[in-house]
Amino acid sequence: MRACRRWPAASVLLLSALLGVGALQADWDFTLISKRAEQLYGPLGAGRGRIDDWQRLLQEQVGADEMAQLKAVNLFFNLRLRFRDDIELWRVKDYWATPVEALLLGGGDCEDFAIAKYFSLRQLGVPSEKLRITYVKALRLNQAHMVVTYYAQPNAMPLVLDNLIDAIQPSSQRSDLLPVYAFNAEGLWLPGSRGDKSVGDSKRLSRWQDLLRKMRAEGFP
Repeated sequence: MRACRRWPAASVLLLSALLGVGALQADWDFTLISKRAEQLYGPLGAGRGRIDDWQRLLQEQVGADEMAQLKAVNLFFNLRLRFRDDIELWRVKDYWATPVEALLLGGGDCEDFAIAKYFSLRQLGVPSEKLRITYVKALRLNQAHMVVTYYAQPNAMPLVLDNLIDAIQPSSQRSDLLPVYAFNAEGLWLPGSRGDKSVGDSKRLSRWQDLLRKMRAEGFP
């Protein structure tokens, strides 16, 4: 597995172009989702089995403790998806795939892994304030990278869910990752010497908003 790409000079400008998403309270109708996916993308092929496996994962993890949910979701996508560059998959430099798109193709880049894990954990009931999608620089690879970070408490050391390794480790043990910024439903954060600093709300059009529109078209409430 690899990180995403060399760090683009203007990447931090994305900070002003991200949209938060509210709590996912409604159940997901996977019969509808599969039907919509077939209408949008054509025959599902082997992807149908991966989507069915995703549904079973979520059903099995309902009511489990959060640590068990983190481990199950992280390992599921690390095993089911193969790292593939956006250029290879989508013929564009940067594309944020929905979990359905990634599972249909059986692959994606680091953003697609993180997005799929984030939405799965939100659907399982992990509160938004405990989860962030975090852009980092993978120092050993000298590439931009995206992970999910989990905060058991507001000021706790976050745990890192990563497609580079299966183990979920505290960020203090991931010296290979340099945080750049993070976001979730409530806003945006920049790293600082005294902890992450909130830099406001995120309500502008972005790839994130495009992603949400695609998921609604796929049948997600």
